[in-house]
Amino acid sequence: MGEEIKMELNIFHMYPNLLNLYGDGGNVLCLQRRCEWRGINTNIIDFTLNQEQDLSEGDLFFIGGGSDRSQNIVYPHILKYKNQMENLIEDDAVVLAICGGYQFLGESYIDADGNQLPGLGLFDYYTQSEEGRLIGNIITENQLKLKPQTLVGFENHGGRTYHDFKPLGVVKKGYGNNGKDGKEGMVYKNCIGTYLHGPLLPKNPHLADYLILKALTRKYGVKDLAALDDKLEYSAHEKVMKLYSK
Repeated sequence: MGEEIKMELNIFHMYPNLLNLYGDGGNVLCLQRRCEWRGINTNIIDFTLNQEQDLSEGDLFFIGGGSDRSQNIVYPHILKYKNQMENLIEDDAVVLAICGGYQFLGESYIDADGNQLPGLGLFDYYTQSEEGRLIGNIITENQLKLKPQTLVGFENHGGRTYHDFKPLGVVKKGYGNNGKDGKEGMVYKNCIGTYLHGPLLPKNPHLADYLILKALTRKYGVKDLAALDDKLEYSAHEKVMKLYSK
């Protein structure tokens, strides 16, 4: 018999010191743990302003949310990697972008004064600041055909995002992209943008495993993952669901 291949994933945590609102860094820890529990090695690369690093070795990229100030600091640096990011996304690399990171991938952010702040322009959508913030727990029906069907999280954003891409979820309770069209997030190939904080993945292990499997399929041709005991994770998921059942 041939020697068993030891699988590993390179996970790039983009600007962890600047883009880490509402515990978003917990998403990376969740991915790391769920890989390790299955015997999959992970290399966590903290990608910061002080680095000039080739992204092509990355299998999975996480971009968290940040304040307007933090995003303005990050923008000139990440802009240098626009072409690489675009090529990686087209080559089915896995990307999860939360809130400000999600907004970053679009064409622009229009602030409350009407100023148009440029995004990376990887996708044809924009975000506009509008009166009032969209805040609270949110429940959506995922459009990735995952079971359970629900995705839960916490949203807190003043920007409204408008696009025609496939949504990550259809809003059941909460606001979503803009509080108007009933859509939450976006999906293009293996790239996901979403407003769900919390962090998102520990309360939605089915989505975490979706991302891991997509990365392993791209790298090793893997078709499925070993099951884990997710009673604790789904108890957190159900707690958010019960908030709306009272």
